[in-house]
Amino acid sequence: MKFSHSLGKQGGWYTFLLLMVFLNIGCESLFKKKEPSFVARVGENYLFEEDIKKLLIEGMSKEDSASFVTNYINNWASKQLLLDRAKINLPEEKLGEYDALVADYRADLYTRAYKDALVRHGIDTIITESQLENFYESEKENFKLKEKVVQIRFVELPKQFLNKDQVIDKLKSFKPEDQTYLDSIGVQFKKLNFNDSIWVSAPRVIGEIAPLTFENADKHLKKSQFFEMEDDNGVYLAKVVDVKNINDTAPLSFVEPQIKQVLLSRRKLDFLRQLETEVLDEAIKKNEFEIYAEDE
Repeated sequence: MKFSHSLGKQGGWYTFLLLMVFLNIGCESLFKKKEPSFVARVGENYLFEEDIKKLLIEGMSKEDSASFVTNYINNWASKQLLLDRAKINLPEEKLGEYDALVADYRADLYTRAYKDALVRHGIDTIITESQLENFYESEKENFKLKEKVVQIRFVELPKQFLNKDQVIDKLKSFKPEDQTYLDSIGVQFKKLNFNDSIWVSAPRVIGEIAPLTFENADKHLKKSQFFEMEDDNGVYLAKVVDVKNINDTAPLSFVEPQIKQVLLSRRKLDFLRQLETEVLDEAIKKNEFEIYAEDE
């Protein structure tokens, strides 16, 4: 009984030691930091596998992937080798000049990204109707048209369309019931535009109505005029609601996107000026920024 008890103790210790060895091996493999693997080296510079993996496009064939990786490695190596030679052969003052440019560019990238993030979260992007109108009224002289703009409704019919006269009547009258009718048969039209409250540039209209040209546009694009034109592709019916000519004051709705952009740009500039002032003031209060007067 004593012998078996002793053997039991030894067996327990042996099992315990084996368990500790396995635990140590497991812990080492679990907590050991995996070293990044590299695919190429030039001097002390390494190109890591992870850097290339990020550039591979999903679905690439093996042949394309291999060709891409080979070209990328060769290009990377050429740049590194040329850079090393440049550092050796360029004058020290040039190297210092370029290092300063790189540092300045890096600072600009960081600060621009930071400012953009602050602007996105810090400024109100909503422009009210009253703000648009106030700016428009105060800056009217700056909104002279450089091209003719029109309000127009039109349709393009197939040449074999049977009820053309009815469409003409509805397009001219354009009462609510006329609009309903035209909408109901709109699938038969090759083109249509019934939104005649929108101001559209004459070149854009010319691009939509094929027989209309820059040469004949003044003849047809007149206020309250209806015109019909035809070519090999179809028949074009159009009713001009209103016209603004070159050097007329642009309608507010036509320049609204431009005004919004101007107002938002001003808000951004004001926000950034205030930000820079606050950053400087805070740094001065915390004694993080000082200006040393030159000795006279």
